Amino acid sequence: MVYEKGIVWVAIRIPDGYISAHANQARIRQFPLNDPQNCRYAPDVISFARKKGYFKGNDKDFSFADAYAPLTFEAQRFCESRVYSVFRRAAPSLNLPIDYAKGVKGAQPYPLFVKPDRKISLSDMFALMRDHFEGTELDMTHDIGAGPFACPYRWRPLTWTVDSVTYFNERAISTQQTGFSFISQSRNWLPNPIGGVLWFGVDDTYSTVYMPFYCSIIKVPDCVAEKNGDLFTYSPTAAFWAFNYVSNFAYLRYSDMIVDIQQVQQKFEKYFIDNQPAFEQQMVTLYATDPQQVVDSLTHYSQYHAEAVTRAWIDLGHFLLVKYLDGNVKTNDRKVLHPPYPEKWYRAIIRDTGDKFKVLY
Repeated sequence: MVYEKGIVWVAIRIPDGYISAHANQARIRQFPLNDPQNCRYAPDVISFARKKGYFKGNDKDFSFADAYAPLTFEAQRFCESRVYSVFRRAAPSLNLPIDYAKGVKGAQPYPLFVKPDRKISLSDMFALMRDHFEGTELDMTHDIGAGPFACPYRWRPLTWTVDSVTYFNERAISTQQTGFSFISQSRNWLPNPIGGVLWFGVDDTYSTVYMPFYCSIIKVPDCVAEKNGDLFTYSPTAAFWAFNYVSNFAYLRYSDMIVDIQQVQQKFEKYFIDNQPAFEQQMVTLYATDPQQVVDSLTHYSQYHAEAVTRAWIDLGHFLLVKYLDGNVKTNDRKVLHPPYPEKWYRAIIRDTGDKFKVLY
């Protein structure tokens, strides 16, 4: 064990039936010093903090987060707000106050873990990964920054200054700069090649599709393979670029296009979830006689569906371009509509310009 190198950590067991959430900010504060079944920590986690002047007091009062990641307004508003987002949706009965998420100084921190109101399903996990604070006073679809079509995205930087006063944009769970996200599903009652699934999605969590990649696959699907495009090189066969094509176009008329996107998204995810039990039962039966065939089948299954999703997203991008070309909206019966901006947006224009655009006669 190496000491006095700043390699300090603490880990707390989350009780069965509870969930926790973290968002780039230390959340463990006081922790039990003599309960190795439920808490482990670096031997010098407290002494190192004392040596560096991060903590003074009795060991029992030591707070890991306060010593090593003192809370700032930005950490509270940008990070703890995302914890609030998860907890309020998983356990609404707790009625957690929003003050701490808003960055109110002295507000009561959220607990490290909470008991959800009901057992969390796989589809619930998908939903928890998707949020712009909808339904709260932090909702990003309502203020002027959302534009006329309720776009809940704000370009970087997170903070900005006007007249020597610093302001900020909200930092939601769903954000445009996400490269990829995943949900790890681990079932120890199944054979190892079958029991682990990485539900993997590229780009913005709100508009991605979580695709099943089994832990035993022996080849990565081409659509997500390394060297199939990169951040500076477009590839027409890469899932990353297919999803970014769709989401970045959708940001222009978000309130309308997200409806079209979610229809395709939900179709795929519902199919994956509904099909999973029967498919895995087949794999369990086959595993008893031919484990290698199971690995091959899981590889094919993961590859086939990842490529199918990517092709569908390429088609979706083409569909959206045709449907919403030049601000018009085409219907299925080949009509072209010219929907106006929302009244709220027209009123914002009037407030900003006065009578400049008033029809005089």
